[in-house]
Amino acid sequence: MYTIKTYMFPESLAEADELLQRDVRNTAVLGGCCWLKLGRRRISRAIDLTRLGLNQIEVKDGWLELGACVTLRQLETDPAVTSRFDNLLGQAVSHIVGVQFRNCATLGGSVFSRFGFSDLTCALLALETTVVLYRGGEVPLEEFMASPIAFDDILVKVRVKDDGRRAAYESVRRSSTDFPTLAAAVSCLEGKWKVSVGARPARAMLSAQAAACLDQGQGPEAAGEAAAHELTYGSDLRAGADYRRKLAAVLVRRAAQTCMEGNR
Repeated sequence: MYTIKTYMFPESLAEADELLQRDVRNTAVLGGCCWLKLGRRRISRAIDLTRLGLNQIEVKDGWLELGACVTLRQLETDPAVTSRFDNLLGQAVSHIVGVQFRNCATLGGSVFSRFGFSDLTCALLALETTVVLYRGGEVPLEEFMASPIAFDDILVKVRVKDDGRRAAYESVRRSSTDFPTLAAAVSCLEGKWKVSVGARPARAMLSAQAAACLDQGQGPEAAGEAAAHELTYGSDLRAGADYRRKLAAVLVRRAAQTCMEGNR
């Protein structure tokens, strides 16, 4: 449960930024609020971005642009998303809780918060992705994911290079709507590969060694083993570190095999 003292609807991003800078510590920029309501927090000022047109999905100048207020359900159903990258993004979010939840949860909420359990950030990392911040400008997603959260900035949109790459997503869950125990995304464009592993349970990361194995033609199994040994894995209530490491080898192998089959 959370409480809000002042609820505000800015008419522009400039106004939203001005309101945020007045009192960063006691101000919250709202997304879908799906995770916020699970905790206990007293918010002095809440800034709602839903009137700023950030829920649009557009294809511009060779990029797929996703507004910060785009819902997970939009990613699952919009033809501009589902027709690209072998529907990687739609597949990645399709198991998150349920349709009602996905109608509320937003892309910006998942990406800005860098949730370790996020299926979406794992999938986006495997693509050529940047984030656009109001103050920080355009930043590669990999760099953004590795940085600490800056609560004095606003995520405006996510841009994905519309380069026609093939992609595949794999995850393991204890039940169909649970958080992933481990997730992996793999993509390929003209013989160059990207491999991402998420829910380690830390933030999703790229595996350079796994990608190098695939670039050099060593095959999916070698890539899986490389991802399992290069990245670190931890334990939580869903699984232990050793189990996650074994899962990484299998999921990366499966995703890479799927990509290869699609490229034939």
